[in-house]
Amino acid sequence: MLGNQASLKRNGIQDYVSLRTTAAIIFAYTVFMAWFFISTDNITFIEWHGLFSGLAMKVFTLAALIAIMIHVRIGLWQVLTDYVKASGLRAIIQYVLNIIAFGYVAVGLFVLWGV
Repeated sequence: MLGNQASLKRNGIQDYVSLRTTAAIIFAYTVFMAWFFISTDNITFIEWHGLFSGLAMKVFTLAALIAIMIHVRIGLWQVLTDYVKASGLRAIIQYVLNIIAFGYVAVGLFVLWGV
């Protein structure tokens, strides 16, 4: 029997695809930043500012921040459901850690678009 596809509950396929997609974005960002550090002889504030002042880099960084937040949310949910059996405690821990993850994205957004 097929379930309602418009439901708000998560399922294994959605988590699998989300984890793989976010991992690909995080990997691409990591490779790009590693390439930048390896290929730049002397990193100064001017080069660093120049890198992050472009719109493409801001969008790429924002996508990486959001990907990290989604990846963390799913990963924490999986770990907490395995190791924290009390549902009330698990809900509190998830809530606090999700707020922290959202805070990282919010701070990153303000820093990123402030350049």
